[in-house]
Amino acid sequence: MSRSFWRPLLLLALSAGLAACSEQPQAAGPVVLAASSLQESLQDVAEAWAKEGHAQPVLSFAASSALARQVLGGAPADVFVSADEHWMDPVDQAGLLRPGTRADLLANAMVLVAPKNETEPLPLTGNDLTQALGQGPLAMADPDAVPAGKYGKAALRQLGLWNAVENRIVRTENVRAALALVEAGEAPLGLIYATDAQASDKVRIVASFPTGSHPPIRYPVAVLATSDSPEAEAFARFLASGKGQAIFIRHGFGAVQNEPTP
Repeated sequence: MSRSFWRPLLLLALSAGLAACSEQPQAAGPVVLAASSLQESLQDVAEAWAKEGHAQPVLSFAASSALARQVLGGAPADVFVSADEHWMDPVDQAGLLRPGTRADLLANAMVLVAPKNETEPLPLTGNDLTQALGQGPLAMADPDAVPAGKYGKAALRQLGLWNAVENRIVRTENVRAALALVEAGEAPLGLIYATDAQASDKVRIVASFPTGSHPPIRYPVAVLATSDSPEAEAFARFLASGKGQAIFIRHGFGAVQNEPTP
C-alpha cells in the first residue's frame, strides 16, 4: 500500500494515544490530616515541597481530637500532625502509626487576644479578666477535648483564674473557631495559640501565659501504617527539615529537637 494510505491512520492512532495520555490522572500527593492551628504554615510548607517537583499534598484541617477519631475509624490518610501527644497516643496504641516515623515536630504558646482596637495589656488576675470580659464570653476551644482548650484550661487553673471564668466560656470545636469569635466581635477575649494570633490581622495579644502554667505544647507528626503513598515518609521528613522548620518558625512556631520514636 502507498504511504498516502497509512499516513492518515498513523496520525489518527497518534492522536488517540496522546488523548489517552492526557486523560491519565496526575500523581496524587500524600493526604495529610493536621491540627487547625497549622493552616497557613502547613500550606506554605506544602507549596515549598511541590516547588521541588513533588505532587501537591492534600491537606485536611480540623481539631486534633476529631482527626484522631477519624484515623481510629479507618479514614484513609497518609500523615497525621496533632497539636498534642494526647491525641497521637491512642492512634499509636492502636497500631496505626508506621514504626519509626513518630516525632515531635513543633512547639507553641498560649495567649489571650482581644479585638485589634484593644491596645492595653491585660494583667492575668481574676478581677481584671472578668472586668475585661464585661458581659461577654471567653472564647476558647473545648477544654475537655481540643488540645488548645486543654492547654488553656491548665493555664487558667495554674494561675487561679479558672473558677472566675468557667461559666463564661464559649466552647468551640477548634482553636480557629475561637479566634473567629473574637475577630467578629462576638467575644471580647479569646484564649488561643500564639501562632493563631500572628495569623490574624483582626486581633491583638493582650496577655501571654507563662510556659510553666501549662504542659509543654508539642505537635507530633507520624506516617500512618495504612499509607500507600510513596512520598508520605519523605514529606514527613521535609516538615522537620531545615526548609520546613524555617517556614514554621516564620509563622511563629518553635522548633523541637528530638529523635523519632522507634
